[in-house]
Amino acid sequence: MAQEVCCGYKRELVYRLRLRQLSMDGSEDDPTIFRAHCLPSDPRLWATVTNSYLGTRVYHDTIHINGVYNGAGGDTHRATLPSPLNVQLKAPAGTEQLTETFTLDTNTGSFLHTLEGPSFRASQCIYAHRVLPHVLVFSVSIARLTTENKPITVLLQADFSPESPDLDLHVGPDFQGLRYLHGHTLTPEQPGEPQQEVHMLWMPVPPALTLGEEEDRTWEFLTVDLWMFPNILMFHPEAARAILEYRVRTLAGALKNAQNLGYQGAKFAWESASTGLEVCPEDIYGTQEIHINGAVALAFQLYYYYTQDLQLFQEEGGWDVVSSVAEFWCSRVEWSSQDKLYHLKGVMPPDEYHSGVNNSVYTNVLVQNSLHFAAALAKDLGLPIPKQWLEVADRIKVPFDSELNFHPEFDGYERGEEVKQADVVLLGYPVPFPLSPDIRRKNLETYEAVTSPWGPAMTWSMFAVGWMELKDPSRAQVHLSRSFANVTEPFKVWTENADGSGAVNFLTGMGGFLQAALFGCTGFRITEAGVTFDPLCPDLLSRVSVSGVSYLGNKLNFTFSKDSVTLEVTARAEPRAPLLEAELWPSLARLPLTPGQKVSFPHSAGRIQRSSP
Repeated sequence: MAQEVCCGYKRELVYRLRLRQLSMDGSEDDPTIFRAHCLPSDPRLWATVTNSYLGTRVYHDTIHINGVYNGAGGDTHRATLPSPLNVQLKAPAGTEQLTETFTLDTNTGSFLHTLEGPSFRASQCIYAHRVLPHVLVFSVSIARLTTENKPITVLLQADFSPESPDLDLHVGPDFQGLRYLHGHTLTPEQPGEPQQEVHMLWMPVPPALTLGEEEDRTWEFLTVDLWMFPNILMFHPEAARAILEYRVRTLAGALKNAQNLGYQGAKFAWESASTGLEVCPEDIYGTQEIHINGAVALAFQLYYYYTQDLQLFQEEGGWDVVSSVAEFWCSRVEWSSQDKLYHLKGVMPPDEYHSGVNNSVYTNVLVQNSLHFAAALAKDLGLPIPKQWLEVADRIKVPFDSELNFHPEFDGYERGEEVKQADVVLLGYPVPFPLSPDIRRKNLETYEAVTSPWGPAMTWSMFAVGWMELKDPSRAQVHLSRSFANVTEPFKVWTENADGSGAVNFLTGMGGFLQAALFGCTGFRITEAGVTFDPLCPDLLSRVSVSGVSYLGNKLNFTFSKDSVTLEVTARAEPRAPLLEAELWPSLARLPLTPGQKVSFPHSAGRIQRSSP
């Protein structure tokens, strides 16, 4: 399959750019905009622009394209394409004193570099086009700030070489003033597979731009299961569906992964590329961190509950994924005649400090959840339910210490052993699992004391969610604050670890933090019967508002303070969208949510659901 990157010229974008620029320059208190007068010394922390198909780091020499990989097996990695956007705006020597500003606007997804002096302002804007996904853009604009008509010149320092370590590239003939580069990846993921083609058009960069007398000149250059999915699902179900469709497309690879390990069903890859086959370079993670299967099934479960989209499961492969995960679990467990329970041996839990353990409580609860959902879905689809699914679900071992009233992370875990990251504390949220408040508290206290301070960014967000669930805003705030150690200035780029090491632009950490805000403060939980809520206003806030939630074809806003809750259905995005109501607890009062009308009530828990007949 050929991949395209388009780099062209489009004048009507000039006007949009100018409007955006005025907004960025005039929004000092906008929390979506981050400014600095110099770039971080570590280039890894420079801003990233992407539209989910194309992406690049500003002033970096590579572009990445969604779905384009190079390398075989465990060497598979995202292929790097040379970036014509690696251009920096400079002022010639001897230019008047200028103020330099770098601005990342996360609302528009754009990066703006501005040079401003008494007589002119020069701006360079870099962004990934949202309407034309194959296009990355940079534009340069020069504007006079005085009545003088002297020419104004700025330099464009370009560093581009049409070479890549991952692609065999060739320069083709120019096309309508654009340069053309084409080629293919060097090594397919699996032997015998076709090499992926790439085609790129771009406009050559002039070394300088000059604004002459009575002239206003602009030159333009055009160019995901547990941690991110719930956030996307709440606002953009159609985008969440696209994530699930990737799992459907790569099911054949997951089936092969299970076969290679000697099991039935599907084992989704720890690291997956275009085929779904395991490409993790370290075998231990691919073979032992099988909890990824439970996260995949959970994503399908949440989507089904939230959208009631049976078509994905009846006609478009969703059932095949869910049933194949169930088959894998049933072939992977072992029956213990000693305690008359099913065991899951030789796994690595999310806590990667421990490998080869038996009965990871997190993994085994996901097994339960996957199998119960598969059985319920089979019933909804009118399909037979294999007896073994419910037998394993009901009789798999879930480690619990009744004397100390907590869940050991795995068989043989000793209290006080250091753990790498959030693991057992994921039970309750995001993994649905009924826990009494006492046990939930004990799990949080036990693992809070032994979690490594050098673990990955999403950990403390999940502790925060747990404490918000228990109505302890002070302890929740402590952990939310710990999350900020992974956020680097000035563009709020997340790092995997608090010391700046590990992955950069760490989506898992960002997703965890977003879930703390979206699901922690509101108490939102996606259930088969509706979206429950149990809000908690954090200590430092007087009001929380969540706008644009998209549920069953309805758009709604959810606002609360310490004293009250307000719900408003703002639009019915789909003609057949059902009417909604709010059921309040413990009174069981039902309040119709009529589109366009706000409904307020005293601070309460409850559920947003289809209106009763």
